[in-house]
Amino acid sequence: MEDDLQHTLTGDIRRHALFHSAYLDLDRTVIVYLPPGYSEESADRYPVLYLHDGQNVFDRATSFGEEWHVDETAESLILAGEIEPIIVVGIYNTGTHRIDEYAPTFVENKGGGGHADDYGRMLVMELKPFIDRTYKTLPGVDNTAMGGSSLGGLLTMHLGLRYPTVFGKLAVLSPSIWWDERVILREVEELAAKLPERIWLDAGTNEGPDVLTDARALRDALVSKGWQLDVDLAYLEAEGAEHNEASWGARVATVLMFLFPADSAS
Repeated sequence: MEDDLQHTLTGDIRRHALFHSAYLDLDRTVIVYLPPGYSEESADRYPVLYLHDGQNVFDRATSFGEEWHVDETAESLILAGEIEPIIVVGIYNTGTHRIDEYAPTFVENKGGGGHADDYGRMLVMELKPFIDRTYKTLPGVDNTAMGGSSLGGLLTMHLGLRYPTVFGKLAVLSPSIWWDERVILREVEELAAKLPERIWLDAGTNEGPDVLTDARALRDALVSKGWQLDVDLAYLEAEGAEHNEASWGARVATVLMFLFPADSAS
């Protein structure tokens, strides 16, 4: 399928095929967007956004029907001075192992799960150090973000709670809160204290009433722990949006402007 479609990549894109992890069974592709003006000779360094389901974020030829247009959107916003220049890392899912790697707990009648923490070890202990060695990053927590949608949104929230000293910003789009009787709500409720993270949370109004109910419950759970709406927690119910790549892509600009506003550049 990929060979039959025109690639839609914009800007300086680097690809790392067969990235290997000691924690996961399958290798995966990692694709990296570099901002305008990126140069090995420059002293400039950049924040990094890690995105799950990486084949969907840059390129229609590799995506599930549609792509998020993160490369085009980031390029446009950076050149317009609306966000700070960033590096974006798309981590491909492995297809058959996606549920196992993205869901935090095992649920037999849902097809698996339970290896999200292994995926997190891959991300934190292997991939992030590789990206920090290979590219001119700002590696600290305040400049490291993670994001995803659906099960990738659930994974983002789960790993954000596990690694608050690594990821200071989270983009949680249409998360699968329903997984394992809303286990992610229990994880938030069990927090001993608020974490120093900036969180974007959303859902589409055409994803179904249960999705909105769950998203509001997660929003309220975060607020109860000390996150402040419109300060370090953004919450959006996207009117008419569905549970698909096109709807998530339509929100990318707003997400990036919340996580990486131009005035936050040092």
